[in-house]
Amino acid sequence: MSELTNVARPYAKAAFDFAVEQKALAAWAEMLFFAAEVVKNEQVSQRLLSNTAADAQAAFFIQVCGEQLNAHGQNFIKVMAENNRLAALPAVYEAYLVLKAEHEKEITVDVVSANELTADYQKKLSAALSQRFAREVKLNCSVDPAVVGGMLIKAGDLVIDGSVRGKLDRLATALQS
Repeated sequence: MSELTNVARPYAKAAFDFAVEQKALAAWAEMLFFAAEVVKNEQVSQRLLSNTAADAQAAFFIQVCGEQLNAHGQNFIKVMAENNRLAALPAVYEAYLVLKAEHEKEITVDVVSANELTADYQKKLSAALSQRFAREVKLNCSVDPAVVGGMLIKAGDLVIDGSVRGKLDRLATALQS
């Protein structure tokens, strides 16, 4: 998977830079999302793995996408097809979203708690995390009874484990050493 990530970064960066220049970040996100979903289709992915010429692959892919791609999106697909990189489109989309979020000063934070968080508590948590990260925070809340109490917060590489389960695990590890 890291190979696809490495392949995807320059394409995502190029698409992002062009989208910023054209003031079309949302439109490019939509195009890349649609193209990534098309690649995930089994019939399309099998066709892309075949040894057909790059021009034929690009034409097939653009035909499948139809009006979802504008002229610049079609050129992007042609370049990726010439380099035999269409299979990397889902990774390109993910990398593009990361660049877009950084540009828009947004971060998505996953919050796992033992009980459903109230709307009021979510607002307070979002405000506190926005202050900590100096970004607009989008909460992605879920419930897991295994947490027991407290919550587990994941924002990118940062993990804040304030759960009772985490504290019990750390205590057990300390007692065993």
